[in-house]
Amino acid sequence: MSAVAVPTKSEQTRELIAKTALRLFRERGYEATTMRVIAAEAGVSVGNAYYYFSSKEELIQLYYEHSQDDHTEACRAVLEREREFRARLLGVVRARIDVLQPYKEFAGKFFKYAAEPTSPLSPFSAESAPIRDAAVAVYREVVEGSTLKADAEIRADLPELLWLYSMGVILHWVYDSSPDAAKTYRLIERTVPLIDRLVALARVPGMRGIVREALATYRDLRT
Repeated sequence: MSAVAVPTKSEQTRELIAKTALRLFRERGYEATTMRVIAAEAGVSVGNAYYYFSSKEELIQLYYEHSQDDHTEACRAVLEREREFRARLLGVVRARIDVLQPYKEFAGKFFKYAAEPTSPLSPFSAESAPIRDAAVAVYREVVEGSTLKADAEIRADLPELLWLYSMGVILHWVYDSSPDAAKTYRLIERTVPLIDRLVALARVPGMRGIVREALATYRDLRT
């Protein structure tokens, strides 16, 4: 029986600072949560906080990472249970909002920073690439583990397109003031079947050329 690794004091301190920062971001918002405030709440010196995290932006990237890990775990049940593409996508996108919902107030105030194209906090930035790749990987699993019938060209681009769709859903969620994000969940319920039908239409002979042209345009704009 292998021994369980015990976190070192350094690892414990880093985790404490990270958890404290994430709690304060949720409770106070991004602007009000300075590195000095984080250090004070965690019971460490400001210098010690900067030793583990060079900036608030680095802590936000950690929030992205934790949120993505939570989403991946939350998707596990539906991906193991369902094989139909529509059901898999519906469960995964709903789980994305489920995971984000406790951070609703924080997300609303923080979005103006993440929406800035040149910000390292943007989900499209180079700094966010590892989390973005992990998110796309979930949608790749949605596609590859399903009974979806689509040609190789569509299957190759579909995971990233589904991630972009999920980003649009998140944008709607940020501005959704309905109780318990009811309108966002309704949006998901209505748009996932549309996506399912659009993907199915791509198999129709008369639509294949249009779909290929659209995908070529998308690839050109992406690069």
